[in-house]
Amino acid sequence: MNDWAKFFDTFARQYDGEIFTKNTEVELRFLVEQLKLKPEQRVLDVGCGTGRHAVGLAVAGLEVTGVDISSGMLTVARERAESAGVSVEFVHSNAADFVRPDAFDVVVCLCEGAMCLYAGEDDPLDRDMKLLSNIHASLRAGGRFLLNVLNACRAIRRFTDEDVASGQFDMVNLTEVSEAPALLGEDGSEMGTMRERGYTAPEIRRMLSWTGFEVKGVYGGTAGNWGLRPAKLDEYELMIFANKP
Repeated sequence: MNDWAKFFDTFARQYDGEIFTKNTEVELRFLVEQLKLKPEQRVLDVGCGTGRHAVGLAVAGLEVTGVDISSGMLTVARERAESAGVSVEFVHSNAADFVRPDAFDVVVCLCEGAMCLYAGEDDPLDRDMKLLSNIHASLRAGGRFLLNVLNACRAIRRFTDEDVASGQFDMVNLTEVSEAPALLGEDGSEMGTMRERGYTAPEIRRMLSWTGFEVKGVYGGTAGNWGLRPAKLDEYELMIFANKP
């Protein structure tokens, strides 16, 4: 089990108390409107976490599959679906390994549910290219994709040369490195190295193009403030719309 799976297993019951989860209903309306979602379409939620979007989309009449690396998060997601009286297929898997060819009309990968988070010896670029390739393969022709990634410009403006020298920020991979000492393992005794990779807009556009997508737009996508608006330099997240031709 990698460190992110351990982290989210332990964090699962706290996750929905975080401030960035408080705008879920507005986000769901945004998804339905901007992705032109219709009942009975098949939607894949990559890195679905506690199912706050997956279950909401199922309530709206969509056929939803959610994939997540954390069994703890999926337990909460299944409880949410049962409470809402809807059926959602939840799959326990490393998102980068999941592929179901030509199965979905729409894929969403939101709030760094799968992109940008690395464990062990993962290569940041190779791992996310694999993820994007499998998402592309899982979409039907003409399918739509909505992606959130961490904004590298924010990290570049925030970190210093001293942070690079100390190993807190990996400038080569635009990756923040941190330790989570009290959230891994039931007794909090395990230490884990957490790596979070940011992307520039040109970089993520090129990666999507390489994996076969047609990029439709890059916008400010910080949780709680989604919208079709220009991204700011200190924006926490970027939002990218793309299609599979």
